[in-house]
Amino acid sequence: MKKISILSASLALILFTNLNVSAQIKLGDIFKKVTEKTTTSSATGTPTTLEIGQGIKEALQIGVSAGADRLSVKDGFLGNLAVKILMPPEAQKVEKTLRSIGFNSLCDNVITSLNRAAEDAAKEAKPIFVSAIKQMTLTDATNILLGNKDAATEYFKRVTTADLTQKFSPIVTNSLSKVNATKYYSDLTTQYNKIPLVKPVNTNLTAYVTQKAIDGLFIEVAKEELKIRDNLSSRSSTLLQKVFGYADKKK
Repeated sequence: MKKISILSASLALILFTNLNVSAQIKLGDIFKKVTEKTTTSSATGTPTTLEIGQGIKEALQIGVSAGADRLSVKDGFLGNLAVKILMPPEAQKVEKTLRSIGFNSLCDNVITSLNRAAEDAAKEAKPIFVSAIKQMTLTDATNILLGNKDAATEYFKRVTTADLTQKFSPIVTNSLSKVNATKYYSDLTTQYNKIPLVKPVNTNLTAYVTQKAIDGLFIEVAKEELKIRDNLSSRSSTLLQKVFGYADKKK
């Protein structure tokens, strides 16, 4: 009789345990579905004006950081064909002529040094972009979200170009000297100007490299902007999914 009681108790315990595990599994499934539904819901629907502002600022912060970081390292400009700085337009004939008579190394040194100067300057770009993002109004953010695919880039061009130029110019000047760009370019033009009957070439290297560095930054920012607009996997937060998902529906 005692053995039967123990056996009954054991069976009851096993049954209770199985029921408990089953209940936990079902409860876990229910919780998972509720969580998924809540997450999906929070990533859809119409965002508030405040959410649009926060979403655009978050997206731009990610974009400008990635763009500036790519350009501010060694070969950030030189190794990127989309932004690589070539000879100034008025010196391209000079380059062609000098390469034809064996001055390839001198021409390469000039191009390399111009890009190194731009890479130095790009290190200072991020704080300027971040400041522009902080000053952005909710109206700016909404116009950017629902505007053209380069609306954010155009906004940055409008509000940061003057500051970037002012900040970059002295850095480029110092960097041009540091990497011997000024010397190389002077050697290049000197060699060219020795050729009979050629028109002497004079270039403001600081102004040229500064403008090219800024142009390169905007090219990279535009890439990041397009990535977030068109690539769902680049929307790395629920807020970005909601804000840009809303923009997708408005297209």
